[in-house]
Parts: sequence; C-alpha cells; structure tokens
Amino acid sequence: MTTSNIARRMQQSLAMSILVTVAVCGSIFASGTAGAADPTSSEAALAEMKKMFGGVPAEMQVYPESARAAGWAMMKSTDLNKNTALPSKIRELIGLAVAAQIPCQYCVYYHAKAAKAAGASEEEIREAVHQASLTRHWSTVLYGNQYNLKVYKSETDAAFK
Repeated sequence: MTTSNIARRMQQSLAMSILVTVAVCGSIFASGTAGAADPTSSEAALAEMKKMFGGVPAEMQVYPESARAAGWAMMKSTDLNKNTALPSKIRELIGLAVAAQIPCQYCVYYHAKAAKAAGASEEEIREAVHQASLTRHWSTVLYGNQYNLKVYKSETDAAFK
C-alpha cells in the first residue's frame, strides 16, 4: 500500500471518527439541554407523534415527561429532517457504527433498518460497522500504550500534507 493510499485511508478514518464524535456529542448536548417543559407541551408532542406515526415511538414513551417536547423537537430536527447537511443514508450508517460500539441492540436494529431504507447496501453497512471497530481498535492500541499525542498529531499532520 502506498503512502498516498495510507493517507487517503487515514483521512477516511479520521472523517468517520469525527462524524461519530460529533453525533455522540450532539446527542449528549441535546439531551442535557432539554430542560423542564410544561405538561401541555409534552401532550402536544404526543399528539403530534400519534398523528404522524399512528402511535408514539418506544423511545418517546419512556422519555421523561419534562423533556419529551424537547426530545421530540430534537428528533424532528435531526432524525426526521430531510434537509440536513448529511444525507439520511450517511446519518444512519453513522448511527449504526456508534450503536455497534456503545453497544445498543435497539439502536443497531433501528439504524440497520433505517440505513437499508435510505439505500445503504449490505457492503456499506458492513464497512460502517468495520470502521467503528477500527476506530476502537486503534484507539485502544494508541491510548493503552500511552503513545505520545503530540508525536501522533505531528505524524498525522505530515501524512495529510
């Protein structure tokens, strides 16, 4: 494998790692900013879900009432939004990769189905999950051996010049 192929693979790996990190941090931030809501807004969110889906999704059934309206707003602005920077297929593949590493059997099931519905092939699904495993693998190797981060950044920067 040539140096340019290694650099290209590293770029792809880094890009996927960044996307996964952004997705996880965004979810943590959004859930932390949900705040208290009045019961009326929770009831309105439930009514909107029932109208849209014919029922209330399982994750929203067990969501705290005080945060349900904010959780529903987050779901609509991300999961159900067709006008995001990332196409649905890519978002679902990221979700699947993260779910495989958490691990979350509910999330793996959902994101695999959603990725297929968004047009992901079996090979793309396998590659997304494999990419997640590579990120965890190399993170374990570097972090566990306490490889110098400053040196690593310098080497990585040189590979992408």
